[in-house]
Amino acid sequence: MVNFIWLFFIVTGFIAAAFQGRIELVTEAVFDGAKSGVTVCFGLISIMVFWLGIMRIAEDAGLLQKLAVLLRPVVRFLFPSVPKDHPAIGYIMSNMSANILGLGNAATPMGIKAMQELQKLNPSKDTASPAMCTLLALNTASITLIPTTLIAIRMSYSSANPADIVGTTLLATVVSTLAAVLVDKWYRKRSTPIQSGKG
Repeated sequence: MVNFIWLFFIVTGFIAAAFQGRIELVTEAVFDGAKSGVTVCFGLISIMVFWLGIMRIAEDAGLLQKLAVLLRPVVRFLFPSVPKDHPAIGYIMSNMSANILGLGNAATPMGIKAMQELQKLNPSKDTASPAMCTLLALNTASITLIPTTLIAIRMSYSSANPADIVGTTLLATVVSTLAAVLVDKWYRKRSTPIQSGKG
């Protein structure tokens, strides 16, 4: 679906430029966009390496583990169907901890492992379980204390105060996470009578 949306934008841009007799603007925009993309990527490398290094130090110092301990009651509340000592719980807590600290790259493999473990508990292998849907929602709308990628992008564009977005990002991700949890709980309650009626 996303591919069709991008194709629509590209074709529409070409048609609009052709009707106006300014097709050279499209060519210039393509080359300028490609140049900017490469420049930003190279600028991000050093900044991302720095932030990921800082976060790795925090991880080695045990910050992720301590955060995971604090998250245990929350995880038990959000994932009531997952057994207390199941391996999925550990991966879920690690995934949430990494996301909270802005470690998107580190959170991904832990999220995948959590999904694999949740799939083992899933009675219907061709349909996502409620726990899997909850994890996906939380992973997408996770609270983020330090938005390292956004800070890095702002630094690459010579922002005067690249970390100014920390407060607004925290507020936005808190709201998105609360919304995800509320919608998830609502869908769970809504589907419970249907499932019990089938049984």
